[in-house]
Amino acid sequence: MSEIKDKSVQTFLDELAGKQATPGGGSAAALMGAQGAALVGMVCNLTIGKAKYAEVEADMKALLAEAEVLRERLTGMIKADVDVFDRLMACYGLPKSGDEEKAHRSAQIQRVLRDATEVPLQCAEACAKVIALSRIAAEKGSLGVISDAGVAVMAAYAGLKSAALNVYINAASLKDRDFADLKLAELQAIIGSADCEAEAVYRLVNDKL
Repeated sequence: MSEIKDKSVQTFLDELAGKQATPGGGSAAALMGAQGAALVGMVCNLTIGKAKYAEVEADMKALLAEAEVLRERLTGMIKADVDVFDRLMACYGLPKSGDEEKAHRSAQIQRVLRDATEVPLQCAEACAKVIALSRIAAEKGSLGVISDAGVAVMAAYAGLKSAALNVYINAASLKDRDFADLKLAELQAIIGSADCEAEAVYRLVNDKL
């Protein structure tokens, strides 16, 4: 069975719209972030090698390398979200006829819920990094593709906010409130800076159009 990332866009969208629970919003969030990173890479590739932007070429090459790392990481998270959700559903399907089975089922659910909280949190963090990279693309990239830097930041921001929803829903089911509160605090720190940064980059791009 081929991985989601190796399927056509149409196949992915058909599966996203289908009756199966996966792929779902978490995979879509990762894809949004990956698209943002890819667009940062596009701005870099269409700036590098142009005499007009020779003075920023080294910066753009470094930016391209960072964007590619994040694109690969976020692309991998498309499948990671599916995997952890499927594991969680398998736990919910465990037998619960007696006290021992109920205790085992509950413990397994809680164990996987921790992972189900971590995966979208990592996605949100990666998306926030793409937002930061999009600023550099907007500041130094070719004006001919400046709007793509704007689309990059909006895609990454949508990915971040979407991933956050999955953190919230899974953290709410955790019995270990210390762990849940820690992850929610980490998420809030990411969102707090990203909200302002995404809007600032969008305005920066719009002012250059």
